[in-house]
Amino acid sequence: MSIHRHVSKAAVLTVFAAAGCVTQGEFDKMQGEKNQEIASLQSSRSSLEQQVRNLESQRASLEKQRDGLTKEKDSLTQEKDSLTRQIAALEQQRAQLQASEKQVEARYDALLANLNEEVKKGQLQVRQLKGMLTVDVAEQLFFDSGRATLKDTGKEVLKKVADAIKGYDDKAIRIVGHTDNVPISGNLQKVFPSNWELSAARATTVVRFLQDTGIPPERLVATGRAEYAPVAPNDSPEGRQKNRRIEITLIDKGLVQ
Repeated sequence: MSIHRHVSKAAVLTVFAAAGCVTQGEFDKMQGEKNQEIASLQSSRSSLEQQVRNLESQRASLEKQRDGLTKEKDSLTQEKDSLTRQIAALEQQRAQLQASEKQVEARYDALLANLNEEVKKGQLQVRQLKGMLTVDVAEQLFFDSGRATLKDTGKEVLKKVADAIKGYDDKAIRIVGHTDNVPISGNLQKVFPSNWELSAARATTVVRFLQDTGIPPERLVATGRAEYAPVAPNDSPEGRQKNRRIEITLIDKGLVQ
């Protein structure tokens, strides 16, 4: 409308100028004002066009931010789902561990009850550690000094131990022979050159006895540790007596493999 108005004015002025009603100065002044108004309108249009471009750029930037936030949201959702699954798996593992601990505790109580008489007599000791059950038997109950032949008194106790542990089909049975640090001497050196041979022979004797009671040999492991896993100092008779022992331990089959 403004441009049309200015054009109309220009036409009128032209007519007036032709009729001699408008001086040249007045006409030039009016023409200058018209040109200024046109320039102002063109400037306003350029400013509006720049504002439109700026808004378009802002919109594109916001859309890009929105897309980035959407991707971040999806990533966080996936991470949340993953953590939820991990928590559920850990809860399941904890429940299984608690059930396993209760089972081990029940087995410990049952084993202790079966061997209660021998424990009271001090003939053996039952221990529970890290999911393993161990029966410690004093050496003198099973063997004479420097020998690896099972004594009759040892057979009686070992038979009862075998009856108490043979039912744990999911467990392996590890037998470890231990000695004190006193070296083998005299004629015994011809049979057992060192405590290594003596401890291993005693463990093997116990394994063969347990096999004879009906325990599958695949579940049995014999090991000799000589004097190198003491439970007491070897500087006294009492300490050396504690170190001369046979360990019978129920362990997971996977640990053996």
